[in-house]
Amino acid sequence: MKARATVAADPGRTAGGASVPADGSGAGDGDGGETRKAGRARAGGAPGPRREQGGITWRHRLRRDRTLILMTMPAIALLLIFNYVPLLGNIVAFQDYDVYDLGITGSPFVGFDNFTRIFEDYRFWEVLVNTLVIFVTQLVLFFPIPIAIALLLNTIMSTRVRAWVQAVVYLPHFFSWVLVVTVFQQMFGGAGLVAQWLREHGHEGFDLMTNPGFFKFLVSAQAVWKDAGWGVIVFLAALAAVNTDLYEAAAVDGAGRWRRMWHVTLPALRPVIALLLVLRVGSALNLDFEQILLQRDQVGAGASEILDTYIWWTGIKTGDFGYAAAAGIFKGLFSVAMVLGANKVAHMLGEQGVYSKK
Repeated sequence: MKARATVAADPGRTAGGASVPADGSGAGDGDGGETRKAGRARAGGAPGPRREQGGITWRHRLRRDRTLILMTMPAIALLLIFNYVPLLGNIVAFQDYDVYDLGITGSPFVGFDNFTRIFEDYRFWEVLVNTLVIFVTQLVLFFPIPIAIALLLNTIMSTRVRAWVQAVVYLPHFFSWVLVVTVFQQMFGGAGLVAQWLREHGHEGFDLMTNPGFFKFLVSAQAVWKDAGWGVIVFLAALAAVNTDLYEAAAVDGAGRWRRMWHVTLPALRPVIALLLVLRVGSALNLDFEQILLQRDQVGAGASEILDTYIWWTGIKTGDFGYAAAAGIFKGLFSVAMVLGANKVAHMLGEQGVYSKK
């Protein structure tokens, strides 16, 4: 009783008789006291080693991932050399650029005169509208077809038949546009197989390859035949990630094949569809230059001229590089605005899009 009373009366003294300072420090603390001193020192303002979230410093991270960093260095170097360093050449958009005598350093600055010429050029706006019309036609006719083919292939139970059909559909992706246009010329041209078959059976032949009004549908058909197989692979990969238990549960609830596709398959494809749609809208002005240029003379510039061919014909071929560079900058800014707008719409519809909403 007496010992307890002594300890209670003097909180600085332990039951064994050792004196302990009231602040918790002292020689009797050993390592614990030193730890508490270091903790109070850091709490008082002395900074400790800077660490990332998770307790790993940047030095340790670099040492741990040095092999991966060295592997990515060549790709980063190529990206800088061929994608970012050429951006410095956009300065010619603000110059009266003379590629032969003065160069970039000697050409005089003209400010926004090249952009003013673009906005005052009525032909530029006609080409821009024509480019958007061809893009919308391809978006409506081309974009749903890979989804439909992927859904059909997903219903085929035989793995061998599915692989064979997928290989056949994907094969034209490796063809050049020269070969694609040649195949369509041999099929739908004035002397093509379809026109000859019609003439042999007493009908009047036709030539779709030189019809200006049909040109936007023609290039859409060529894009479908060439690149639909690539989109099929993307959507089949998304379908492979769908939980099969959802189909079984829907079948138990009495859902038929169409109900399962509408309520299980298509909702699973929505994120991929939204992402590809945003990227597709962002490339609205990036139609295939080679495809259009190969057929430009057959249907005339009025129906086939797009922004890329117009820049090539007006800016580069005539040596007006300042005008071409200004049009290229306008095209880039327009594409960025389209990506941001389409991604905003994706967020409004509840999808992630290119980047998530914070």
